[in-house]
Amino acid sequence: MPEAPGREAGLSHSDHQAVRLWLRLLTCSTQIEQVIRSQLRTEFGTTLPRFDYLAQLSRFPKGLRMKTLSEYLMVTGGNVTGLTDQLVAEGWVERVADEEDRRSMIVRLTRSGKKQFKAMAAAHELWLEQLLTPLGSKNVSDLYEQLGKLRQVLSLPESA
Repeated sequence: MPEAPGREAGLSHSDHQAVRLWLRLLTCSTQIEQVIRSQLRTEFGTTLPRFDYLAQLSRFPKGLRMKTLSEYLMVTGGNVTGLTDQLVAEGWVERVADEEDRRSMIVRLTRSGKKQFKAMAAAHELWLEQLLTPLGSKNVSDLYEQLGKLRQVLSLPESA
């Protein structure tokens, strides 16, 4: 099967393996992301950043401080504020005062937000299964394990 053009276009086997691997990881990530973005837009009229935001909040039923949420999402506080404003207006999240620090706000999913996210998360999982099933469960497991090792290596202080 010929490979789709992408970041790897024009590379040869004489190019460094580390460069080829890095470009392959970027290409695969981008391709998966494009499918997910398209499906979220088509089926739910939403964006991947909004989905990621809701996914983070879904893991913390009591909510998160805005600063913590921006750290988890790896975006600026301004980005989180903008998304929060939109999602509050739609009734999917609410801001409440942080009981431990009155200067901070906690953001949490509303009942409507939980319901919306539950539907999106189920569809998201199905889309990923459809994308990865052709690899076979053993290959998916092996790939997950190898990427876990890579993540550990990248987390070492010398890697920074």
